[in-house]
Amino acid sequence: MMITQTALKDRSLLGLKELSRSEIEAILNRAAYWEAQKDKLVPVLESRFVANMFFENSTRTRFSFEMAEKRLGAQVLNFTAAASSVEKGESIYDTVRTLESMGIDAGVIRLKPAGVLQQLAQKVNVPLVNAGDGNNEHPTQALLDLYTMRKAFGELKGLRVSIIGDIMHSRVARSNLWALQKFGADVRFCAPQTMQAPELAEHAPYVGLDEALNADVVMMLRVQLERHKHGLITSAEDYREHYGLTEERAARLNPNTIIMHPAPVNRNVEIDDAVVESTASRIFPQMANGVPIRMAVMERALKL
Repeated sequence: MMITQTALKDRSLLGLKELSRSEIEAILNRAAYWEAQKDKLVPVLESRFVANMFFENSTRTRFSFEMAEKRLGAQVLNFTAAASSVEKGESIYDTVRTLESMGIDAGVIRLKPAGVLQQLAQKVNVPLVNAGDGNNEHPTQALLDLYTMRKAFGELKGLRVSIIGDIMHSRVARSNLWALQKFGADVRFCAPQTMQAPELAEHAPYVGLDEALNADVVMMLRVQLERHKHGLITSAEDYREHYGLTEERAARLNPNTIIMHPAPVNRNVEIDDAVVESTASRIFPQMANGVPIRMAVMERALKL
């Protein structure tokens, strides 16, 4: 069966804002199928070549994609900017076009600048999957977050989801917002004023910490300590005191509340060490859920 270049490009996953609820549901349902498979290797993508192109550092996302691709039998090429011609001045576009010319069937890309990936997708003829672009979106992280919530509560409609932390710089917050609202979830933000994204206030309200903690899902975001020099927070200790999920605050959560975090976690800053390891925490299950989610995404992009 011949697949047109347009159809292939339509299999890209650039963000969740433009995806329909039914498209998101299809990915979640397919992830459940893959999670239930007992065989670690199901070579439905045998002979397909995938390039993981990370122009920004990553550990969990990169390994999760690689695990997903290899479980599906794909041939995987791992690319990091530090060991490439990008360090010599080659443009991101030329790098992607080079790999396309060599015969890759899909690309997984993480970039620092927002918006560049959408431009790339218009210029190449293979599906691209967004592994995080600036503060724009991180669609597979949000998909695994929704998958984790659905496993915990059965459905997403009516769930009270509080996202707490550096909203301004968070692509995770944005992707979760766009996706959760398609399912009728009640999303609220909580952040110091210096970390708020005012343009998102029309989509979800900013509330105080006490109100935010009265939720079904409490999602803590990483405090980007490297931004201290920009004066967004006075210190890690001050942030923990005013916005951290301490043991004392966690003890006051509703009995069925689950705690989430996209990781990496700054323990004892945005969330106390004991809370990370608590029974309410879904932080490590989130990471596990990333593999079947990304299997579903890569199958969607590549299966003939």
